[in-house]
Amino acid sequence: MSEQTERAYDKVLAYIREEIRKGNLRRGERLPPERDLADLLGISRNSVREALRTMSMMGFISSVHGAGNFVTCDLEKNLSESLRLMLMLGETNFLQVSQLRRGLEAETARLAASRILPSQLAQLEALVQQMREEPDPLKASRYDQEFHRLLCEAAGNRLIRAMFSAMLTTVNAFISTMYTRIVSEEGPRRMLHDAHQEVVDALRERDEGAAIRAIWHHFDIVNAAIEQEEQA
Repeated sequence: MSEQTERAYDKVLAYIREEIRKGNLRRGERLPPERDLADLLGISRNSVREALRTMSMMGFISSVHGAGNFVTCDLEKNLSESLRLMLMLGETNFLQVSQLRRGLEAETARLAASRILPSQLAQLEALVQQMREEPDPLKASRYDQEFHRLLCEAAGNRLIRAMFSAMLTTVNAFISTMYTRIVSEEGPRRMLHDAHQEVVDALRERDEGAAIRAIWHHFDIVNAAIEQEEQA
């Protein structure tokens, strides 16, 4: 980003923040046209366009061809892009991502213990059974990912859900690879599936502590596999 574009970006972002603070802009509402923003903020229209393009890439706004730019504040997209860049730059790694997931999902499981609906609990139970019975590791890994997505949904915390989805989108292929490696041996496969069942059992009993311990058990298995892979 050039210095000129960066200054334009700061001006456009400051304008949006102020309009939101005043109540003049809300999520889903359209921003003024580029020409109007350029005149209002005293910057060139090209600079406004570049600033808006940057904001769109970061998930702050969405651009609809022929309709304009709209406030979205897509936290999931913003986090996903940031995490992807951090991985590419070597600023973090898959083990650290998994450790973060462990912390988030422990709280997720705690919240879900008091909030989960009977229909969601039944779905989790079915997903565990599908994981056990599915001979194709790739398909089984999708059941695993759906299990954690549904668990996150049951917690009812929008911010946790956004962070979880961002991580899952970024490391989806890696998760599938690690799942396949874990279930390639009978012992680790049974332990992993049992850990998922422990989560379900804890949620059925509305036991927050047991739910947290089950998540820790699950990620002990996953993180051990990641560490083994990194040392290979």
